[in-house]
Amino acid sequence: MALDDLFARELPELAIRWQAEAAPEPRLLVLNEPLASQLGIDPGWLRCGEGLRFLTGNLVPDGAVPVAQGYAGHQFGGYVPRLGDGRALLLGEIATADGSLRDLHLKGSGATPFARGGDGFAAVGPMLREYIVSEAMHALGIPTTRSLAVVATGRSVQRDTPLPGAVLARIASSHLRVGTFQYVAAAGDGGGPQLARGVLRRLADHAIARHYPDAAGAQNRYLALFDAVGSAQAALVAQWMLVGFVHGVMNTDNMTISGETIDYGPCAFMEAYDPETVFSSIDSWGRYAYGNQPSIAGWNLARFAETLLPLIDGDQDRAVEIAQQSLTGFGAQLQSALATGMRAKLGLAGDVAEEVATPLMNDGLALLAESHVDFTSFFRNLGRAARGDAEPARGMFMNLAGFDEWLARWQALNPDPATMDRVNPIYIPRNHLVEEALEAATGGDLEPLTQLLDAVSSPYDERPGLRRYAEPAPEDFGKYRTFCGT
Repeated sequence: MALDDLFARELPELAIRWQAEAAPEPRLLVLNEPLASQLGIDPGWLRCGEGLRFLTGNLVPDGAVPVAQGYAGHQFGGYVPRLGDGRALLLGEIATADGSLRDLHLKGSGATPFARGGDGFAAVGPMLREYIVSEAMHALGIPTTRSLAVVATGRSVQRDTPLPGAVLARIASSHLRVGTFQYVAAAGDGGGPQLARGVLRRLADHAIARHYPDAAGAQNRYLALFDAVGSAQAALVAQWMLVGFVHGVMNTDNMTISGETIDYGPCAFMEAYDPETVFSSIDSWGRYAYGNQPSIAGWNLARFAETLLPLIDGDQDRAVEIAQQSLTGFGAQLQSALATGMRAKLGLAGDVAEEVATPLMNDGLALLAESHVDFTSFFRNLGRAARGDAEPARGMFMNLAGFDEWLARWQALNPDPATMDRVNPIYIPRNHLVEEALEAATGGDLEPLTQLLDAVSSPYDERPGLRRYAEPAPEDFGKYRTFCGT
């Protein structure tokens, strides 16, 4: 198994060499065999003793340099200058068949110098949550980090109660974050402003080469980098909104430069449509509520722009003006992506005028909120209405007169049910099913996990025997709250 050490070589100021803690009794819980094969790794080898040691960071290939990466971040709006991989390690980069690089990153492998007093470990439940949700996101076509494997360590982890420990092996285009740039821009390498600016330039060039090579030929390559990241994030957040995904912790250290979704902690899929939906137990102000995600993404990008100002233009006032103009474009891109996506969810043809489509979209969402309608089920049922059976969708509303008026307006536009079925999932990681699978797995039963993964791996194709995976949580499930894995 060959791993490159590109990040460690090119940006040693942001990398602390470190080793994973030994896993006393490693045991494979789940392995993503298709992903392993795509990466050129033999799944059979990963299942054997050597492979398990590799997946827990206890077998390091020759030439690999495991490192904990440094970054800063705004956490719930408050700036923390030194975060970093407190319980994670970048083992190195894998070269794929198409010539691109993928990070192999461990989570829960033990405390590093960035740990800030934490134990550095992870429990089985949160690691399997990331596996389930990230693979569901991938199946939905949403850019995301991927889960290669979850390995039980045989170590007990103390949280509210003792829990079985695990390590997640994660694959990403990179782990560069807005917080990585913040760390350097604030002279986080300890060398002062001048050295920080030199490291910042190398970091930006590294990001361009890794993710946006076309930016290298632009007249202002660092502005082009900012524009590219903004475009990627606009597309990403629009896709979150269109499937009802709530990230839950959109700190700047959780916004990737690549435009991939990362860190599935207090995340969940919204059921009853409500823009104020919050799942995180620590987000008491609703900062990262479902409906706030577009504005928070813009706020995070503004923080990214601040780090790039010295590279964008030598005149700071001019750099600020340029960055502000570019940031305005982000908002327009996101709204355009949302509108295009919502048109597809409603099956509307491209020639339906905006002055007709936009009020229809807004009025439909208002009806969903009024009747607390399940977001995912509604759009699948609406596809049936496009085929002539409106009762399943109609039966979801308390305001029947309001829905009937809206339905008539929508049907007059000749919606295409085939288009709708391609973009409206039937199976998502329903919160009660995720909890059911995690509780069972923590107790040693992996069957509910296997069944849930099977359902969400083909989210758009209705299949017999999977009806419960398409239904909202039962009423006695109560209000859902998620918690940080640490």
